Amino acid sequence: MTINFSEKGLALIELYKKMAHEGYETRDGNYIENAFSDFELQHYRIQLKTIISFFETKSILDYGSGGSNWNLKGFHDDGQSAKEYFNLEAVKKYDPARGLDERTRVDAVICFDVLEHIHILDVNKVIRDLFDHADKLLVINVACYSAAALLPNGENAHITVRQPLWWKGVVDSISIDYPHVFVYLMCSIGWRNTNSFSIWSSDEWREHPGFEVKDSFY
Repeated sequence: MTINFSEKGLALIELYKKMAHEGYETRDGNYIENAFSDFELQHYRIQLKTIISFFETKSILDYGSGGSNWNLKGFHDDGQSAKEYFNLEAVKKYDPARGLDERTRVDAVICFDVLEHIHILDVNKVIRDLFDHADKLLVINVACYSAAALLPNGENAHITVRQPLWWKGVVDSISIDYPHVFVYLMCSIGWRNTNSFSIWSSDEWREHPGFEVKDSFY
């Protein structure tokens, strides 16, 4: 399950490790000590609950988990943890910057605010790794704008910023090799300003009676 990262990708992981342990500077001159600690998925919990429930999801891999805590009470207004709210039996985590690697095959892989941090040379490899661990569902949220955070070398922490249709095309082309996996792709064009593509699987393209395959945002 080892990803053969490029030299650029390996160097980036070291920078993210430094940020995770020491914090980081922002573009406006502030310093954030508790790096990557927000549970961003929480703000999309209602729409995700519908999708996760539909696919009868019982196990999840949080890919690029950061400081997310699936067992912490208060994820939802009624006090439930994320694990309770989504009615999960198992949650695994993967975050190389924090030395976490619990990758295994699960019902659903969740990847929030990760791909924009991946060097473009490694994007396809990481997306394939996402698919490799999903039995039913892959949920991706990718930021399509520059971050407030800066890398230790002064560059922006979102090092691969592309338009939503670019990401859709990349994921489309890889999903062809994983017809059993449904994909829900969300693209944020600003902080908490997110558009979603209709859920798809390439198996649907094969079964469609016609030839046209059209995209649509919700």
